[in-house]
Amino acid sequence: MLTIKPRFETFEEYLEYEDNSENFYELFNGELIEMPPESGFNIQIANRLFLVFALMLGSDRVRGQGLELEVRGEPKNRYPDLTIIREDHIKQLSKRNTIRLNMIPPLLVIEIVSPGEIQRDRDYIAKRMQYQDCGIPEYWIVDPQTQTILVLELVANSYVTVGNFSNDDLVQSPGFRQLNLKVSEILNPN
Repeated sequence: MLTIKPRFETFEEYLEYEDNSENFYELFNGELIEMPPESGFNIQIANRLFLVFALMLGSDRVRGQGLELEVRGEPKNRYPDLTIIREDHIKQLSKRNTIRLNMIPPLLVIEIVSPGEIQRDRDYIAKRMQYQDCGIPEYWIVDPQTQTILVLELVANSYVTVGNFSNDDLVQSPGFRQLNLKVSEILNPN
């Protein structure tokens, strides 16, 4: 049996589509591109961060990779590894876990870099530009290869570097000043 991939003219058409699977898709030039599963190591890092933020804010405000963000450009959506949402989002996301461009942006998006040059460019360049365009106040790039956490803050519509933290540095978050977190606790817990 031949399966025909759907093509979407608008993001709204895509949002109406349901393939009854657990797959995540990026919408690229009207076509669905299935997202591969994350590595086990990246999931461990995301879980550690989830726990830290859930203990600080409550688990309803912390969303894992299943949260979808509508963005401008290609692809038209992203699935951050971790997102800190606002209280208002909880009810808005009860039917579909998608933050649209017309909604207030989440407070923080965290990406964990996967190995490979394409993935590095995607997190450091493409996603950075898209998240900046969405007005997301804070963006972290957690890089297991370099053992660093880059924290960016949106200032006058552009991301500026707060710090590139490593080893036993305390991560300094402009939006979550009460955070007491060392890079080593996330990347190399023992």
